[in-house]
Amino acid sequence: MAKQSRGFTTKAPANSLRLNSDGTQLHNKILLALPRHEREKVLPKLELVRLQSRQMLHDVGDTLQSAYFCNTGLISILSVFSDGKSVEVGLIGKEGFLGLPLVVGFRSASTRAVAQIEGTTFRIGADSLQTLLRECPELERSLQQFSQVMAMQATQIAACNRLHEVEERLGRWLLMSADRVGTHTLPLTQELLAQMLGTRRSSVTLAAGILQKAGLISYTRGNVTIVDRPKLEEAACECYVLMQRQIEQWQKDLA
Repeated sequence: MAKQSRGFTTKAPANSLRLNSDGTQLHNKILLALPRHEREKVLPKLELVRLQSRQMLHDVGDTLQSAYFCNTGLISILSVFSDGKSVEVGLIGKEGFLGLPLVVGFRSASTRAVAQIEGTTFRIGADSLQTLLRECPELERSLQQFSQVMAMQATQIAACNRLHEVEERLGRWLLMSADRVGTHTLPLTQELLAQMLGTRRSSVTLAAGILQKAGLISYTRGNVTIVDRPKLEEAACECYVLMQRQIEQWQKDLA
């Protein structure tokens, strides 16, 4: 049986999957990895929320009223500038949690969070989260560990956006998204990809064309499918591998 209570991406055993009262299956890895006694405290405090594509969960400067355990779908974390331009600095899927400032007592958001692929999330009020963190040490530890993952991710993505070509960054982004959503077909438009990568739509069109011509992806209006994942990993910049390697090392540290 897999170890449950020591880490942000620890795999939970298959028989630990829970169903929400309306039949929604629990996929969030942080919740699944909690010891049973903590999970039984946390789950009653959660409210299932269905997210639509492009739905904003919070903006820069907002007071954080809630936090979210992402269950399905994909949430982007964006850094927003005074001229209205934005660029993605983080991705959250079923492995993660949105609302990390609350874990350390902060109440305001420094970034924008937007659902890029529709899905479900479990919402918890800020006050309820604070109470649970005092009662659930493994939950607190897992969220602190996840905060380090997100900080590492933001640092690597910032370097990636500065140093690597658009097609390499697009490959990295598609791989990260597929990992978090659990499928190789992603409902994404070129406009959205351009915003996430902080570049022009024409540049994304060219980059997607290069990857498609090489047989790595298939692009139709509104959907991107990874056709050859091993070769896409080779075509993507090294940032994807570097981030995966660091996460694996941290998992070993917790074993």
